[in-house]
Amino acid sequence: MISGLYQGQDGDSRLELRIDVDGARPTGRVSGDLFSVAGATTSYFGSFVVTSPAVRAEGDETRVDGHGTFTFDTPATFGTAATFGTAATEVSVTLTGTTGTATVAGRTYRLAFASPYFRSVLLEQDTVAGAVPFVAYDTGTLPGPTGLTARELSVIGAFREAGVDLTTAPPGVIPVEGSEADLAWDDAELHHAMTQQFSLLSDAPAWRVWLLVASKHVAGYRGIMFDYNDAHQRQGSAVFYDAIRGDTPQAQRAQLRTYVHELGHAFNLLHSWQKNLGTPPQPLGPGGGFGDLSWMNYVQNYQPGGEPAYWAAFPFQFTDVELVHLRHGFYRDVAMGANAFGTGAAEVAPFEQPVEDHSGLRLELRAKDGFGFGEPVVVELKLSTAPSAGGEPRTTHGHLHPDTEFTQVCITQPSGRTVLYRPMMRHCVDTSRDIRLDSGNPAMYRSAYIGHGRDGHYFQQPGEYQVRAQYVAADGSRIVSPACLVRVRYPVGGDDHRVAELMLGEEQGRLFSLLGSDSPALRAGNAALDELIDRYAGHPLTVYARMVKGLNAEREFKALTADKRLRIRPPDPKQGIEQLTEVSRDASIDNITLNMVMRRLARAEARQGDLDRANAVMDRMVATFEAKGVNPIVMGQIRRQADLTKAALSAEA
Repeated sequence: MISGLYQGQDGDSRLELRIDVDGARPTGRVSGDLFSVAGATTSYFGSFVVTSPAVRAEGDETRVDGHGTFTFDTPATFGTAATFGTAATEVSVTLTGTTGTATVAGRTYRLAFASPYFRSVLLEQDTVAGAVPFVAYDTGTLPGPTGLTARELSVIGAFREAGVDLTTAPPGVIPVEGSEADLAWDDAELHHAMTQQFSLLSDAPAWRVWLLVASKHVAGYRGIMFDYNDAHQRQGSAVFYDAIRGDTPQAQRAQLRTYVHELGHAFNLLHSWQKNLGTPPQPLGPGGGFGDLSWMNYVQNYQPGGEPAYWAAFPFQFTDVELVHLRHGFYRDVAMGANAFGTGAAEVAPFEQPVEDHSGLRLELRAKDGFGFGEPVVVELKLSTAPSAGGEPRTTHGHLHPDTEFTQVCITQPSGRTVLYRPMMRHCVDTSRDIRLDSGNPAMYRSAYIGHGRDGHYFQQPGEYQVRAQYVAADGSRIVSPACLVRVRYPVGGDDHRVAELMLGEEQGRLFSLLGSDSPALRAGNAALDELIDRYAGHPLTVYARMVKGLNAEREFKALTADKRLRIRPPDPKQGIEQLTEVSRDASIDNITLNMVMRRLARAEARQGDLDRANAVMDRMVATFEAKGVNPIVMGQIRRQADLTKAALSAEA
């Protein structure tokens, strides 16, 4: 067998070569990464892949050659040739080309065998006290596909079977300071945890990743990939023990899938039904991707048959296409901290209406008439039964918000360029509560802040934008909304210009995405919002700064210390009440956001010890929406929500 990783150097050029023509699940490819060596430093130069190499025996040697595709511009395609001795411990590789980049043309590398694995990644895993990290699952414990080889499979084992040597740094346990702490994490706390405590966090591409085993997420998710929106993404993930805990075989099996799934995102693997959104786009598998037997699919959405059918057929491995990516994807497309998730560039084609649509569902986007320059752009999504359904009810999942990525939003900017809104963090929802849309519940609504994401600010200039959304239903149907016009007004005076500058900073965008944060990494953003409140208190856009500061003050905030202990900053209800009271009186806030703000304001009043004032806030919320003329069905939902909030706050008090 000759497959594996080979390394060597020719002068100032170093080559890491991956031969994948025999052994376990060979993909029939040869690929390599090239690095330039200058003194004591090494820099990435480029990558190549040979998709159909010729393999032939020549006496005691094996020769592999073919034409490679390179990442860097070349006037001609290079040829590659590798010759293996009988021991396969030393390889001669020649990169040739009649024209092309002189740095690599005509090079001959003497390579030594380095590993049977194609890539090696260091995993640092920390566990919050009270959570129990997953160890291994015996794949033969529960019924599975016919012919499946039963084995004790760990997370490391799953990646090694894919050809990736996942090695571990010494694990850490994070103690919790104080008793009776609320260990439910929100996105801001998780973002802060990685930026402050991942000891290997880097501002450069590297083969290393962090996994936090936390207790639970405030929204009940099983896992999340930190996708910090700078130039160096995909360096960390978290799994939530309370959502996946258990010693039963079913629970252990689900834990294995969750761990591998979240770490798969760090390798730049998309969900199975989203591969067409990558750059370059990949063809979707059966069932619009829901038919993939992959770690990256959602068990409950598997088509056909859902969770029972998935586990009955799943071989505990990545698909062939995913395997090619893990082993032979270009360096910057796979290495953590390199290219952004899913793309080398964010540009996409606008979503188009399907040629035929018998789903019986209708998706709509709504936005207010105009946004100030720098104002956070929020849209309302509405999913309802379509007129073509003839009044028949429809059942689907309730994940309408784009942060869970069953819904995607594309934005056509004034320049004509169309980009995909990509949330700052990827929430993985392994369970889907069915939603029935009928005469008693004709629609569901979500409010989404789409002004900022992993690519930065999406509405950075005045003008007209066309926004479309696509919802992937439970059966795989893709429901596309009509275009929604979003107008961003030109600033009028000096205050408008200065306020826009304070709103459009990168850290401010992250604070809006996270609804506030204590993280020192966002100190400049918080200072800008404080300046807005102090100097421009009467400006219409200052309400958003008040909202972010008020929501962050009203909640507790978890922070990991330098010695990896968990400290919890208690809520500041007084500050929360001061800011959120002002926000609750502002008519420019959209209804769904206003609903959330008033419920959080009521919680702050209750935590301040005034349950009567908390109940009064809920009564005022009901009266506010009645005065707005909200339709009777939605009004009934708001009243029930107010009653439930009162009961919960009373019980907490």
